[in-house]
Amino acid sequence: MDTRRLFRITATAFVAAGLLISGCSSGSSPSEASTSGADAGSGAGAVSIDPAALKKYYDQKLKWRACGVPGFECATMKAPLDYTKPDGTRIDLAVSRKKATGPGKRLGSLMVNPGGPGGSAIGYLQAYAGIGYPAQVRAQYDMVAIDPRGVARSEPVECLTGKEMDAYTQVDQTPDDQAETAKLAASFKKFAQGCEKRSGAILPHVSTVEAARDMDIFRTALGDQKLSYVGASYGTFLGATYAELFPKRTGRLVLDGAMDPSLPARELNRDQTAGFETAFRSFAEDCVKQSDCPLGTKSVADVSNRMKTFFTTLDAKPVPTGESRPLGESLATTGVIAAMYDESGWPQLRQALADAMKGDGAALLSLADSYYERDSEGSYANLMYANSAVNCLDLPPAFSGPEEVTKALPSFEQASPVFGTGLAWASLNCTYWPTKATGAPHRIEAKGAAPIVVVGTTRDPATPYKWAQSLAAQLSSGTLLTYNGDGHTAYGRGSDCIDTAINTYLLEGTPPKDGKKCS
Repeated sequence: MDTRRLFRITATAFVAAGLLISGCSSGSSPSEASTSGADAGSGAGAVSIDPAALKKYYDQKLKWRACGVPGFECATMKAPLDYTKPDGTRIDLAVSRKKATGPGKRLGSLMVNPGGPGGSAIGYLQAYAGIGYPAQVRAQYDMVAIDPRGVARSEPVECLTGKEMDAYTQVDQTPDDQAETAKLAASFKKFAQGCEKRSGAILPHVSTVEAARDMDIFRTALGDQKLSYVGASYGTFLGATYAELFPKRTGRLVLDGAMDPSLPARELNRDQTAGFETAFRSFAEDCVKQSDCPLGTKSVADVSNRMKTFFTTLDAKPVPTGESRPLGESLATTGVIAAMYDESGWPQLRQALADAMKGDGAALLSLADSYYERDSEGSYANLMYANSAVNCLDLPPAFSGPEEVTKALPSFEQASPVFGTGLAWASLNCTYWPTKATGAPHRIEAKGAAPIVVVGTTRDPATPYKWAQSLAAQLSSGTLLTYNGDGHTAYGRGSDCIDTAINTYLLEGTPPKDGKKCS
């Protein structure tokens, strides 16, 4: 199972879009590790914070316990709700680890994050990284994770009931008139109001900068002098932010499926829209070669036109699914986008489209539910809520209102004839957010950091390749590693070239040559 498909600039796929030699971690005791809360770097997140006031957090000892998953331990870490008021309210953050298995010299801890924002790093660790990363990496590193604030087990953001989310995910995302536009805007307002009502004090304090500061406290609690880290998708922004704040505490960082922190929200959304179009064209090129392609075998252009026609048909007349939720355009588009994250899902998508075109939308609905993390009982994980909360704090909204979206439609539709209209309107998700953004687009240089490996996939649907190129160029110690292929992220997805380069870096500290290309 590929759990690294979590990056969503818009709040969901369609409704609101969702690893010189570095100083390695030594495994020293917390008293030996760097325990100062003082900022070692500068940048957008480097606000004035009193290091002495944070000492109690850096000095804490974690009480590890069994947590129901064989081989893994869990603990609760304290952090300030507001880093500018460290003597104020404290919050509880969930952390987990799996100790190095040996043999070989222990290299410290390797922290992982799957992206999102809103993806559970602990869930990812226990379901994939802690058991699926290369054996030698797991032999020499303690595999560790922290659920970022607002996510899963760490003071989770909450917004809507299951039934309300069902209604939200079915709202028409391609409004044809003022009434439909007003209904769409109202759905975003209700979502934002629900988050404000149900989430409480945590909502204004789930920014990426705050999550990166939490990571530094966790690093010290683990006894590591430097942070070694593999972040995928949005996790690359989290990792780069850490390097910006604490460059001298940065060890071996791998940023796979990179986000470009220098871009404003509208440009990010438009770039991602183009990324999904690129991925769909790859799917279409493969589909026309398959005997079971439900969109025809004439040409890529014909497949795209048939896809658009099918979405338009569903907009007017949803198809049944065997349950109370019919398959309309919004859910169908989400299901298609979900399958763009990994080419191994293309056969499933072909079958789901074939079924839907025959009047059975169950399979395509299932793809959408998987993307939204909706279970069979109608409950949703908090990923979608945390996703909006983090994104809307990190950057000012893409649009001030529906009028701006209307003006921007041509550029989004040019970026993606298949998905552009819906993804443009989905970019309204932060317009009505109850808390003002605390972040802003800016370049991240992280001067003084050890070499940082940035990995880009040429036909990545969610984090376009040019973002990896840009981030690697921004970082003063960035090294670009390229995978020429499809799908979201590259590490652990079948390229021996990519895996060898990253494993060598993690285990030996030697980064790949800048510009190295793999297939």
